[in-house]
This record gives sequence, structure tokens and C-alpha cells, in this order.
Amino acid sequence: MQLTSIQRILGILLCLFSLTMVPPLAVSWYYADGADRAFSSALGVVLAGGLALWLPVRRERRELRLRDGFLVVVLFWVSLGLTGSVPLLLSDLPGLTVADAVFESISGLTTTGATVLVGLDEMPPSMLFYRQLLQWLGGMGIIVLAVAVLPMLGVGGMQLYRAETPGPIKDTKLTPRITETAKALWYIYLGLTIACALAYHLAGMGWFDAVGHSFATVAIGGFSTHDASIGHFGNPMVEVVAVVFMTLAGVNFALHFTAWQSRSTRGYLADSELRTYVALLAALSVVTSAYLYLSGTFDTLAASVRHGVFQSVSVSTTTGFTTAGYHAWPSFLPVLLLFASFVGGCAGSTGGGLKVIRVLLLFKQGRREILRLVHPNAIVPIKVGGVSMPPRVVDAVWGFFATYVATFALIMLALMATGMDQVTAFSATAACMNNLGPGLGDVAAHYGEIGSAAKWMLCVAMLLGRLEVFTLLVILSPTFWRG
Repeated sequence: MQLTSIQRILGILLCLFSLTMVPPLAVSWYYADGADRAFSSALGVVLAGGLALWLPVRRERRELRLRDGFLVVVLFWVSLGLTGSVPLLLSDLPGLTVADAVFESISGLTTTGATVLVGLDEMPPSMLFYRQLLQWLGGMGIIVLAVAVLPMLGVGGMQLYRAETPGPIKDTKLTPRITETAKALWYIYLGLTIACALAYHLAGMGWFDAVGHSFATVAIGGFSTHDASIGHFGNPMVEVVAVVFMTLAGVNFALHFTAWQSRSTRGYLADSELRTYVALLAALSVVTSAYLYLSGTFDTLAASVRHGVFQSVSVSTTTGFTTAGYHAWPSFLPVLLLFASFVGGCAGSTGGGLKVIRVLLLFKQGRREILRLVHPNAIVPIKVGGVSMPPRVVDAVWGFFATYVATFALIMLALMATGMDQVTAFSATAACMNNLGPGLGDVAAHYGEIGSAAKWMLCVAMLLGRLEVFTLLVILSPTFWRG
């Protein structure tokens, strides 16, 4: 284990992260909202911590191994969650505890969108902007951004990229060099963000709200600058823009890159995962809209379709924006939407959940096992897009699913042990591990009323979801520390 190299990289990354305090500091000065001291102090604290780690080992130049990459990623995300809470703790927000501040910070960085804060409409603009910025940075992963910068500082990035990138297939690179891959991802990410902000503004949002919501939309985060989320605007065109960009952000960014590079949409049409993703969104939207109309929840078919489609896309992509309190919708709809978040977005997207490709492979594997019961000697390959999947990939998907379910059950039981009811514990675990945000029961509106112990557990759940379970759990195994 290259501990000194890990310390050096962690110090560099924290120094880079301290710069994220600059934009909200500028916003605070512009609006004169009185929060500038919190951000300037936070910048100094995080920068000093980064320098304290970096200076003693600044001359280290050893190459990272894969195990080192896992440790850097986990340490960095934990450090990020803690240091990201500093401006919140130094602010004048009433009644904010350490658990609240860390929860809000981790929720933003993991693009979960679960919040403990109320009264957003009266909050200083710079604090609102900071929350949105955390989600935007976490969306594609600050590690991937750092991969594009660290080679200039003498640090190899492939190990970090493989440890952090979401999805079951981590070795596929868009370009021959990992630095160029990271840059390509961020160019696409930035381009979508700019397009989303412009579309929101043209739809009727002010520039502050347009930029803030574009950060959360493309990151599939769900934080809003208003307590009523997207419902605050009551604008169908704003909702259309949100649906379009939430859907785009849930697509594998490698497909966006291929389409941009080839100037063709054929890559989209040929992708099995994308077809499944679109089909699931369409089916969920139809079922939700039809039931809302038939149950009389909304007076007109147009209103039922408007809210049904928006909420289906928002929850299924794990964004978490709301236009109405879906937790109060009749019968099975709230649970149906929550279950949809388990599927989430495509691999290589900013979405959470299990990922569509994993669910597709699990379905195909289940179908193969049924066929084998009828024809025990049959050799039935699992194909995706006409290509047979290697047994190693199928085994990894099953291993991930089993670990996910076991971890989910343990966290849910731990939450219930704190006195939380079953509905709240189940939905809170699902919403945090799937990086969705809003749940059911006592966490339908916000997470401010649950206990501190539960908030710390859910912080772990959010990190597990963002790092796809294995990245965090692998460092807890004895095998990781041997050799």
C-alpha cells in the first residue's frame, strides 16, 4: 500500500475542492446576503487541511496500484462529505447540527437530493447555490475531473477512474488516454448543463433558478432552490425541459460521446440498454398517468399525464424533483415509483439505482435458468445487443445484486432499531442507496425530523449507492489489506 502517495493525492484533491467555495463566495458578495464569511472561512479551513496533508509528502512520485485507487476514492468521498459541511456549519442556519450539515453535504455530493433543510425560499442565495454546485460536482464525479488534472501533477489516474466510475463495465475508455476520457466526459457534461440552463431560462425561469436547477437536473440530483421543488414554478414548459434533460442525463455518457463524435444517432438506436431504459420510462409513465386519471386524483387527463410523466421520469431516473406530493397518491403508485428507482439510469450515467444494464442481465439470466429447467443440457448464452456476455460479467452482476440486497436489509433493520417505522425505514434506505432523495412516511417531505443516528446511517447508505457498494465494502475486507 502506497500510503504516502495516497496522502499526497488526498491533499491535492482537498486543495482542489477548497476552490469550490469561490463561486458561492462570489454569489454572496453579489447578493450581499451575509454568508460570505462562512465561505471564506471554509475555503481557508479546507485549503489548510489539504496543504497539511500534501506538504510533508509532496515529493512522492510512486505509481498507484488498483488497491490504492480504491482507498483514495473512499477516503476522498468521506473527506468531501465532511469538509463540504463546513460552510453549512459556519452559516447562520438555525438549529443545524453536525449530523444535519454532514447529511446535507453528502446528499449533495452523492446527488441523492435528500434534504434536512426547510425554508429554502428564505435562505441566502449563496447557500442555495452552494447546495446546487455540490450536486453538479458530484454528478460526474470529482475524481473523474481530478483525473484530467492530476497527470499534470505527476499522479496516474487510471486506477482512480476504474475505482470511481459507475456501472458494471469499468474498463471501457472513450479515448486511448484516460485523461482525454475524463475531459471528454466533462465536455459533454458541461455542454448538457449549459443547454439545460438556457432551456430553463427560455421556459420562464430566472437566471439564478435556471442555472441552479440545471446543475441538479444534469447531475440527476434533485436539490431545488425552493421548498416546492419544480412545483414552485407551476409552469408546464419548465417541467418539459426537466423531463427531457433528466432523461438525457440518465443515458450512458459514452453514447452521447459517440453521437457527438460521429455526428450520428445510430449508436443510440443500436444500444439495448437505452432501448430498455426508454421502454421502462414509457411504461411507467403510461401506468402512472392512467391510474391518476382513473382514480380521480386529477380532474383532467392533461393534468394526470403532466404530473404522471414528470414524476415517473423524475423518480425512475433517481433525480427526485417533485411537482406534487407523490407520496400521497392513491393505492400502489408511491410504492411503484419507489421500486422504479431501484432500476435507475443507465450504466455510465449520473443516475443512481442498480443500473438498467444490470437489471437487464438479471432478467436474461433468470429467463435462461427457467429454460435450463426444461432443457438441462442446453447451452444458452446471455446476449446484450447481439453480443454474448462473458461469464465474469454475469457473475459480477449477481454478486453485486446479492451484496446490494444484503446491505439494504442491514441498513433498513438498523434504522428500525432506532425506532423508525417500517415504511419510513424501507423508503429512506431505498431513497438513499438509490440516490433518489424523497421517500415515504416521515421522510416524504424532508429528513429533518429523524434522529441523528439514523442520519449517520443514511450517510453511509448514500456513499454505498454513489460508490456502487463494492468500492466502499472492498476496503473492509481482510483480503484488501493483505499483501
